[in-house]
Amino acid sequence: MSKDKNVATQQLLGEILTAREIDRLGEGFHAAVVDHDPAPGAPAGVEGIKAFWRDFFTAFPDADLGVETLVADDENVTAVFTIKGTHTGPFQGHQATGKSFTVRGIQVGRFDDDGLLVERWGATDEAGLMQQLGLA
Repeated sequence: MSKDKNVATQQLLGEILTAREIDRLGEGFHAAVVDHDPAPGAPAGVEGIKAFWRDFFTAFPDADLGVETLVADDENVTAVFTIKGTHTGPFQGHQATGKSFTVRGIQVGRFDDDGLLVERWGATDEAGLMQQLGLA
């Protein structure tokens, strides 16, 4: 395994999300990635991750994801990030509020020998997001 390869894959995933090219997420995620913290009702594997991001960018088309710090070893990459956006579409059963939010999150990804993300753990300040949107 290679720390540099894993970091490059993590950066590619960030570029794919920034470009909103959700169908390309399979370039960095293994098709059968195990998501230990999936979105509610999300299908398994990379399709669940794609579904989440499609819904997220529909609800928050101006969303911006900024990595604050990245820590890596030969098997794992941990990213701490800030997400900002404006709620202009439906999200998790809530209609658009027009309000903006800024929250932090963290993701830990385990990579295989090919540099694909095969296991993911993550947490985002969902309570803060809902509070800022006036939904909590």
